[in-house]
Amino acid sequence: MATAGTPKGFRLHIGLFGRRNVGKSSLLNALTRQDVSIVSDIAGTTTDPVEKPMELLPLGPVLFIDTAGIDDVGALGELRVARTRQIFDRCDLGVVVAAAGEWGEFEQQILGELKQREIPTIVVFNKVDVAAPSEELLAGFRSAKTPVVQTVATSGDGLLDLREALIRNAPEDFINAPSIMGDLVPAGELAVLVVPIDLEAPKGRLILPQVNAIRDVLDVDAYCMIVKERELRDALDRLNRPPAIVVTDSQGFLKVAADTPPSVPMTSFSILFARYRGDLFEFVRGALTIDRLQPGDKVLIAEACSHHPIGEDIGTVKIPRWLTQYVGGKLEFTNVQGHDFPEDVTPYRLIVHCGSCMWNRREMLSRILRCRQQGVPITNYGVTIAYSLGIFERALGPFPAALEEYRRFRAAERERARSRT
Repeated sequence: MATAGTPKGFRLHIGLFGRRNVGKSSLLNALTRQDVSIVSDIAGTTTDPVEKPMELLPLGPVLFIDTAGIDDVGALGELRVARTRQIFDRCDLGVVVAAAGEWGEFEQQILGELKQREIPTIVVFNKVDVAAPSEELLAGFRSAKTPVVQTVATSGDGLLDLREALIRNAPEDFINAPSIMGDLVPAGELAVLVVPIDLEAPKGRLILPQVNAIRDVLDVDAYCMIVKERELRDALDRLNRPPAIVVTDSQGFLKVAADTPPSVPMTSFSILFARYRGDLFEFVRGALTIDRLQPGDKVLIAEACSHHPIGEDIGTVKIPRWLTQYVGGKLEFTNVQGHDFPEDVTPYRLIVHCGSCMWNRREMLSRILRCRQQGVPITNYGVTIAYSLGIFERALGPFPAALEEYRRFRAAERERARSRT
């Protein structure tokens, strides 16, 4: 049974790729035992990616993504293919589906794209009751260590083999997922979480990073205290021993930093997710670009969630204001949401990304890789806020390796400046 309450970002994303009408939708329906995707003999029935969350034991919660045929034609077909290609960015495990033993340029290109991204991939030959792949073709896959499964989706033949292949080829970093903050709070110790209740907090609920952090603390047999920023100092005074860490919403950084004793490690939920969902070292390096921003430079602010900004929105109002104040002149900001991330990021001097709590790590790493390939620095909301407010080292205190990386970069910059003079 599917665990419908598990957020997408915590699910293994399994993408089904292939030509039109090879039976991707039939495979998905058979795997999930539900009519998730429309099945038809007419090529191109699946027009947009179809997502289906389910439980795949022993992996746990997964998200199957049935894509439109990658060989679609025409203007509408180009839009469908573009949406299909976005799935590459968030795919943890790829399934390339071919029909009746056919394997051609389209399939090889998809396989090559997945391999280039180092995404574990399974080849499925569907409709083998019509025709099976040649032994020569199968030998090539064995030589390349590419797992192959043969199925007949309509009858269920080979589905057990496909399930086993999915389990065997799931990436190691999903099976042994990193902790959000469990490694920062020893068992039996206390984490204080500073949670603002503002206009953007969902009514009657906490936002996802806060909920995830609470669960992570409980999973390591530690415990937590939840306070708003105004009550933090009084709450700390009431404790008979200091907490292991204080974690705050980034927007409350300055007050929380002032109210937290210097001996107590402090950071933000966004920086926790910079490490958990992305690459904290890359974001630290990206933050150094803030010092080199000049008035008129273009900055892209990217947010995973699609929501209507309310009041003093963090991405559209506060971060632009703090960066403008830091630089001392007007910057040109562009905001994007959801999966609408530009293929070409070279017009931008810096990219500032949200914590991507709603996504899986693969999609965030794909964006980081794109920025690195195009030579554009990328950083994170919480990292940016800490840097622009002058509390960067304090916020990196719980992460000694990242702090040391920052200090090394600073020392190298000072050395280069001395050599120029």
